[in-house]
Amino acid sequence: MLTDIGIHGIYVLDQEEALDFYVGKLGLEVTSDVDMGFMRWLTVALPSDPDRQILLEVPGPPAVSADDAARIRDLVTKGAMGAVAMFNTDDCHATYAALRARGVEFTQEPVQQPYGIDCALRDPFGNHIRITQPTETAPITEDDLARWQAGSQN
Repeated sequence: MLTDIGIHGIYVLDQEEALDFYVGKLGLEVTSDVDMGFMRWLTVALPSDPDRQILLEVPGPPAVSADDAARIRDLVTKGAMGAVAMFNTDDCHATYAALRARGVEFTQEPVQQPYGIDCALRDPFGNHIRITQPTETAPITEDDLARWQAGSQN
């Protein structure tokens, strides 16, 4: 059986710019940076959890064709890839303030949700990221989701 998630991939358009954002601004650490000849294998992770890595991958061969890579780059730029990462924090308001001070631009300020307090941002390429301070309550119910969805559509 599966035991955990080791690496999750995020498409980025420029790995140096991705390093500046994910390491320089969000505070992740480089876990591997290997020139494989046909691609650069670049992973980052939270300092507190180096076993769960994020692959900062430029779309292209050998994983996808050149035509598909162009389509992926377009979708990333439009922000059409959905949420690519959700980070947890002990204090959403403090994390929001610290990251804003580092120049991170947010698309949503911290707000109370049924599952906790969270905020949203995009990386320099258009990928959606959420930062959540989870509540220590019961799991989200269908009623909670319905109330949240009704409120977010107003």
